[in-house]
Amino acid sequence: MTPAAPGSAASDPDAVDPTLEADVFARDCSSRDVLQNVTSRWGVLALAALAEGDLRFSALRRRVDGVSERMLSQTLHNLERDGFVTRTVLQSIPPKVEYSLTDLGADAATQLRALIHLVQGNLAAVERAREAYDATRQNN
Repeated sequence: MTPAAPGSAASDPDAVDPTLEADVFARDCSSRDVLQNVTSRWGVLALAALAEGDLRFSALRRRVDGVSERMLSQTLHNLERDGFVTRTVLQSIPPKVEYSLTDLGADAATQLRALIHLVQGNLAAVERAREAYDATRQNN
């Protein structure tokens, strides 16, 4: 076995071996950061909204009611960095920015939309479960 060249991944003790499988349950697995970005409240809603079609920032902010400009910007930055969203600057005066899903983002949005539909379709059962839970806690 030959020694690794200086600066190569093999010589860097902090480098992640790309041949290793990701394990979200492992403390140091980088997939946890990606999962956090995708499944945050605003990440889920941004991806689901973009699944409906490409949107400019202001339209996306209106669609994801309640998100601040700063939080949406940060969320989109994280999703773009992780490869879920593409940011395109449109040539206009003033310049406008449009966001769209990558193939990876579209795959994630499909899964997230299924989860959203599951939650929305079972909201009455969730409310009943909450009421039952809260009632048992109030009596203690």
